[in-house]
Amino acid sequence: MKLSFLDPLYAVEGPVASVFLDTSRDIDDPDRAIELRWRHARDKLAAEGADRATLSALGDAVGADREVDGPHGQALFAADGRLLLAQVLPRPPARDTARYSRLPDVMPLVMQLAPDIPYLVVVITREGLTGADGAAPLEADSIVVTLQGGRWPASTVAPEPVSSFALPAAQWQQGAARVTATAEQAVRDNGSEVIVVWAQQGDAWPKGVFVNRLPPELQRRVVTVEGEEPPRAAPGRSLLEQDLANLLDNRLGDRDRTLFDRYLAQRSRHGDSSEGMAAVVRALQRGQVQALLVNDQPGLSSARLWTGPEPTHIALSEEELKAFGVPSVAQGPADSLLIRAAARTDAELVVVPHEELALKDGIGALLRYTTPAP
Repeated sequence: MKLSFLDPLYAVEGPVASVFLDTSRDIDDPDRAIELRWRHARDKLAAEGADRATLSALGDAVGADREVDGPHGQALFAADGRLLLAQVLPRPPARDTARYSRLPDVMPLVMQLAPDIPYLVVVITREGLTGADGAAPLEADSIVVTLQGGRWPASTVAPEPVSSFALPAAQWQQGAARVTATAEQAVRDNGSEVIVVWAQQGDAWPKGVFVNRLPPELQRRVVTVEGEEPPRAAPGRSLLEQDLANLLDNRLGDRDRTLFDRYLAQRSRHGDSSEGMAAVVRALQRGQVQALLVNDQPGLSSARLWTGPEPTHIALSEEELKAFGVPSVAQGPADSLLIRAAARTDAELVVVPHEELALKDGIGALLRYTTPAP
């Protein structure tokens, strides 16, 4: 996963307020519940020194996701009276948190946005046309196709617009070409790795026509799911949300899989320079990391590291940084310092399911280059 979306958080001088709130609205009186959650967060930020303008900027954004149905949350970041980043979370945070600190608290955010897999949903239904009395179906019917792209899981609660087509069934063989052309363009636009095609049970023909019109390369990306009733997305949520979860949760995207496989090859040759906190910190100091790998339950929030003004000023001890000539050093949460160093040295992030590989200290690094052993 690219980390460039975090750049606004590192472009400011001074402390950043980071807030994670459960803003689900599937409860009685959700507005009151959200207001109470925000009040506790605001009080904590104020006690840590957050200024009124920054608190006001955050307060204006709290609950702005009210159009999103079902369980979810918000991640909000502000500094100097400005909202820097607002992200609707696919899931409520494990707990509400608020922190006013030198560096933003971003690990809970990036963990929720992984694995960041681009996809395209295609829903194909057949709709019969009824007579004037609303009962007797006419002979004619229509094939209705709905397309929606996205990136899993972020677009669960930030769905992209849909494209819809309706053609008489008798013209579907010829008309499908226009639909598949639109699907091909959508795949090119977002790099869809998976094309999820929903079809009605017992009606394989419309789906078959669509899939067979796709180029062979795209046909290999197709996964078919079936159902009896046409799917309907809840307000503010993506089509086929549960089917996407079944297919894409705990899966690495194509880019992440490539980086992970390269990491495994590197680890077999240079294990000591690839895995664990000490090795990763050394590599980040040199700007040597191409991809930072973390387990999906990294346990890094309780660890502490030392840092200076620059992202590569990161070390296990105060003495080490001072030996490098860093004039001003401070201690901070390891997860925040690691993500900043990775983001500001153009490293990518790969969240590795613990079941697939348990990393030492929950962390590893794919290196841009290796250095000879002394």
